[in-house]
Amino acid sequence: MWVARQFITSVAQRAHPGLFRRTPQCSLPKFELRYLQCTCCWRSRVPTAGFETLNTSIVGSIPCKDDDGKTLDAYYTTEQRDSILKLLNNATLSELSGVKLLRGRKSHNIVEYRTKNGPFKTLESVVNVPLLKHKSAVVVFNSILNPVKKERKVKIHLAKFIRPEVDRSWLEDAGSIVSIVCGTNKIAWAHVDRGMMVLDWQQMECPNFLKGTYMASFYLTDVSAVVEHLPDADFYIIEKSSISVQNTSLFPIMAHMRTVEAMLFALLEPRVPQPEPNIPPRVLNMMRTAVGRHFGLMVGESRTSGAQTVKQLMTESVTQKLPRLNFPSELLVKHRNSFQMGSRRSGEELCDALLQAVAFYELLSESSG
Repeated sequence: MWVARQFITSVAQRAHPGLFRRTPQCSLPKFELRYLQCTCCWRSRVPTAGFETLNTSIVGSIPCKDDDGKTLDAYYTTEQRDSILKLLNNATLSELSGVKLLRGRKSHNIVEYRTKNGPFKTLESVVNVPLLKHKSAVVVFNSILNPVKKERKVKIHLAKFIRPEVDRSWLEDAGSIVSIVCGTNKIAWAHVDRGMMVLDWQQMECPNFLKGTYMASFYLTDVSAVVEHLPDADFYIIEKSSISVQNTSLFPIMAHMRTVEAMLFALLEPRVPQPEPNIPPRVLNMMRTAVGRHFGLMVGESRTSGAQTVKQLMTESVTQKLPRLNFPSELLVKHRNSFQMGSRRSGEELCDALLQAVAFYELLSESSG
């Protein structure tokens, strides 16, 4: 009996090589079918040869039994089709990225396809977009019709990113802020108002920073020169760096940052005999890590460059009707080439100052207080 079964099995394998595969840990040879997704529809699976013997003629020559000839459009109502096509034809790259399965290359492919070929007229035409075949297209369509509201993974509360702690209403009433970031040889600032308009955005070289010992008079000269150029605002937000005290090699940088921070606080905070409880402090700290998490720039405990994020904000200011941030044309022209990676004038301090201002307003609106 066993010999007969062996003979039948060998004949079947010679007739259809790769169609069956041996189930492991089995005393007698048993076989099961292998499947691939049907290439002409998204509803069925078809048995196929093993990948080592698969060729296109096997699958292409056999018509799908489950293919009823209907297009994708037939499975949606007119209203649903119009809603899907409206989003695919008009959504920006960032809006497309918010749809399930459209993050990354797929959203770029949609924008490139409709730019080259015009707007999508049918749902079936969407499968012509690279990386979007029937099965993924259906998931995308259903996600557009039934969007899932995403919650932020990390909710940063006001008291965790602003020091010293101040009453929330004081911050909400602020007409504008100046965001200040210190580097190793320069200080940058961004003046942004409540309407998310960039009023001023620049930086100054500080030639006396980190030159030999920390001479207070030299540091005071550089920091005072910067303060003289800072515009008036309701609050001055100074970046609080997150350098680890356990890394002894970074002690010189830490001492440098703390020295500049202390001088900015001393020069910008009005001198009053005794602080009054109903008057908020004018100078605040904002945690660098909070800004990094807000923009998704953290890799572990380290923060990556924000240059690409700033470039995107500048582009959206021109291309979108309601951008996240508004730039005057003169600032766009002035800083359009300020963020070349690897360059000595890479503009990292400029990037960080602007992102800190944006994060301040956005985190303030999201915070529950």
